Amino acid sequence: MDKGRTEAFSDGVLAVAITLLVLNLHVDTSGESLWRQLTQAWPDFAAYVVSFFVIGVIWVNHHALLALIDHVDRVLLFENLLLLMFVATLPFTTSALAEFVRGGGANARIAVLLYGISDIGMAVSFTAMLSRMVHHGLLVNPVERRAGTRAVRRFGLGTIGYPIAMLAGLVWPPLILIGIGALTGYYMLEQTPILPRADHFAASSKRT
Repeated sequence: MDKGRTEAFSDGVLAVAITLLVLNLHVDTSGESLWRQLTQAWPDFAAYVVSFFVIGVIWVNHHALLALIDHVDRVLLFENLLLLMFVATLPFTTSALAEFVRGGGANARIAVLLYGISDIGMAVSFTAMLSRMVHHGLLVNPVERRAGTRAVRRFGLGTIGYPIAMLAGLVWPPLILIGIGALTGYYMLEQTPILPRADHFAASSKRT
């Protein structure tokens, strides 16, 4: 199956999700100073910034992954749908976390769990996509199995990091934003260097 429709559909879902995040930001005209409202609403802004970059980095890396292949198979399509399902939950879980992160207690812990599940789901499905590409012959330039496995492990760090951030957030809710913000910074770096390696192995095979 051509990957063009997969990219177009995914871009649409990501665009809607990242836009919906801003709906949680608002001020009122109750007479309270704007500055005071802004300072009191720091959880809304912190959660918005982290989630915005989470989705933004997913968009960047989604294109980086699909650049490695020239077609998709049925399993990869469903893995991509699973990724988008968790992406689509992020505006809701972000809003819930922003609402309850300061108060602590049971509501804050539930909000942390919801937000963590969104991020863990995205990490697992994204890693599954790369694993499918590497180990089931979807790459334009296949790589050695050992190099592909290393790439999947490096890319899949979030499957370990996001649960840790969630557990830390259960101890003190703002820690989940700090942890996921740090992981987002990690994924801003090039975590799909498998394409240059593919070129290298392709060139090596031609020489041999």
